[in-house]
Amino acid sequence: MLVDAGYAGYENRDARRIAAAAQAAGVKQIDYLVITHYHGDHAGGVPQLAATMPIRAFYDHGDNFDENNPTTVAAFRPYVAVRAKYPSTVLKAGDSVPVKGLSVRVVSASGKAIAKPLPGAGQANPMCASYRPLDHDTGENARSLALLITFGSFRVADFGDLYWNQEHDLACPVNEVGEVDLYMTTHHGTKTSGSPQMVRALHPKVAIMNNGPSKGGSVEAWQTIHDSPGLLDLWQLHFSNVGGKKHNVAEALIANPAEPCSGYWIEVSAGPDGTFTVRNSRNQYEKTYTR
Repeated sequence: MLVDAGYAGYENRDARRIAAAAQAAGVKQIDYLVITHYHGDHAGGVPQLAATMPIRAFYDHGDNFDENNPTTVAAFRPYVAVRAKYPSTVLKAGDSVPVKGLSVRVVSASGKAIAKPLPGAGQANPMCASYRPLDHDTGENARSLALLITFGSFRVADFGDLYWNQEHDLACPVNEVGEVDLYMTTHHGTKTSGSPQMVRALHPKVAIMNNGPSKGGSVEAWQTIHDSPGLLDLWQLHFSNVGGKKHNVAEALIANPAEPCSGYWIEVSAGPDGTFTVRNSRNQYEKTYTR
């Protein structure tokens, strides 16, 4: 399973990086391509990826809610043209992606959260008393797919670019999702996602901020994760220019600490007992986390 496909253009940069990561993992084809939403940095690279690697099936949230946004339309139209050549499934909250050996639960889709807590969740969230909504988001971020991925007892939250207000529906008044081992930061660590209510509900051991030098990596999101009780480590894909010295982690935990980006990635290897190892491909620095 691959979640999102990066940008188009850049001389097939993102498709080539995905293919390289797949080769390193011994993966020869994408059986399940999950597109969380239709912004260019998530769906734009699908045509190039399809020309690079075999894809077997598509999964997404269906309609494009950003039809008045020319940039989104420019990514969505080529995506739809490629998707039409393959079996495809529209996912709704509560659905699953049928990956053998994994549980991949959709906890939010098209702006709607799951109707009831997942098994083991449902605890009252004391952070909800301090929640304040942001302005309504009418576009794709509010409709992003949000996934809870489970391998044995190892749990990962990947919520795509889910917006602050829609996170609220998963975190308040009770925690609908439960706790996770690994949190892939929502919306690249942008300040309009990753609310304290959501992060505290997930109670991650480790977080990976999938930011760019100037995309995401906000001071607000970084601080929320950094202050999360029980967090052992925060890793970053890039050094955040807006974060400065105070709001970036140690260089050993950053895959790409300088520009231009060299395309290094952060790798996670997990076992069904909940033990997992995070490795920085740039310097081979790694840490193992156990229950």
